[in-house]
Amino acid sequence: MLGEYRIEGRRASEIAASVEHGVGAGALEPGQVLPPMRELATRLGVNPNTVAAAYRTLRERGVIETAGRRGSRVRPRPATTVRGTIRIEAPEGVRDIGEGNPDPALLPPLGEALAAAARHSGERPVLYGRSPVDEDFARAARAALDADGVPGGPVAVTSGSLDAMERVLAAHLKPGDAVAVEDPGWGALLDLVPALGLRPVPVALDDDGPLPDAVERAVREGARAVCVTARAQNPTGAAVGAARAAELRRVLAAHPDVLLIEDDHGHGFVDLPPHPLAGATDRWAFVRSVSKAYGPDLRLATLTGDAVTVDRVQGRQRLGPGWVSVLLQRAVLHLWETGAVDTRAVAAAYGQRRDALVRALAERGVAARGRSGMNVWVPVADETGAVARMLHAGWAVAPGARFRMAAGPGIRLTVSGLTAAGIGTLADAVAAAVGPMPTGSHG
Repeated sequence: MLGEYRIEGRRASEIAASVEHGVGAGALEPGQVLPPMRELATRLGVNPNTVAAAYRTLRERGVIETAGRRGSRVRPRPATTVRGTIRIEAPEGVRDIGEGNPDPALLPPLGEALAAAARHSGERPVLYGRSPVDEDFARAARAALDADGVPGGPVAVTSGSLDAMERVLAAHLKPGDAVAVEDPGWGALLDLVPALGLRPVPVALDDDGPLPDAVERAVREGARAVCVTARAQNPTGAAVGAARAAELRRVLAAHPDVLLIEDDHGHGFVDLPPHPLAGATDRWAFVRSVSKAYGPDLRLATLTGDAVTVDRVQGRQRLGPGWVSVLLQRAVLHLWETGAVDTRAVAAAYGQRRDALVRALAERGVAARGRSGMNVWVPVADETGAVARMLHAGWAVAPGARFRMAAGPGIRLTVSGLTAAGIGTLADAVAAAVGPMPTGSHG
């Protein structure tokens, strides 16, 4: 049943830890059946209730699942992204403000940057054995991080923010470990955590980011990692301010063994400065994607962190894709060096649309959140009904179910494609679809 692996322990906590060790080491594979409780109790010389308590702990931590008479088995990792399927397809004639894409008109043309990268490759071809990170790219990325107060650390490059976060989580955690995530939060991350065999723990937030008391509660109750969005939080637009950052650093400093991951995907299109938490714990990672400011298809993010974390990420990367194309790194570097994106102008464009929509909604008695970035979050009483009514009115919005765990229902509106003339029309449709909400009901 278990091959050569032997579960050990006399207490429930020891038995559970032994199973978790086997799962983490790969000796117990997904789908593998565990011994019946009485059988394992006899083998270990303990009371069956002790094994029952161990199995209960393992179920609560998401390590195993029980299927009645078929017994308990190591939980398989889900292969699908459940939240990604919760979307509204926009029929012809319906405005789609639910996908979360940037405004193509604000993205830079890539032809010159790619041509420059190709010329560089012709002069200095990238072959096996080279560093996975272009030296000039690393230097520019590190300078930008230094300017924003991110602690010193080596630079790695990944295929976007989610790729970086997956690699960092996998580098330090084992199946069943708890991860504190923002709620409502990025749907892809909420899917990724359980797909890795980890257990998401919701953390409430306001416009200044995660609530310190909620983070403290999560880590005190066993969360091994905390994921925080620096600014342009998806879906609420929250941004961690200076005072909130100081509070969160104090909370995290009391738990130095907790892994901290910060997602600064707002770099390049948000005018609020970041207030990094990096360095508050021994193990940390700070991630910056270029997707929203320079183009989603570039599939590139900068990662820095403590030396151990970055080394583990790059070591595992070498055994998979090897590296992120230096052609893409050089193209992004060219965009940076030539100022292809006027970040102030882009931030202002999104800010004007977002702020105008929030104001228009407030004038119609609808509470909404949208401090930074390109999204506005509208709490609603009836999410399904609101989505359907918006679609009937000619607008496809993102259902809040894609982004929430324990948080209240809502809808997400992306302002990227809005014009000044269209904001009033959208606000009218939202007000008709959701009705006025009490001022304090921010979900």
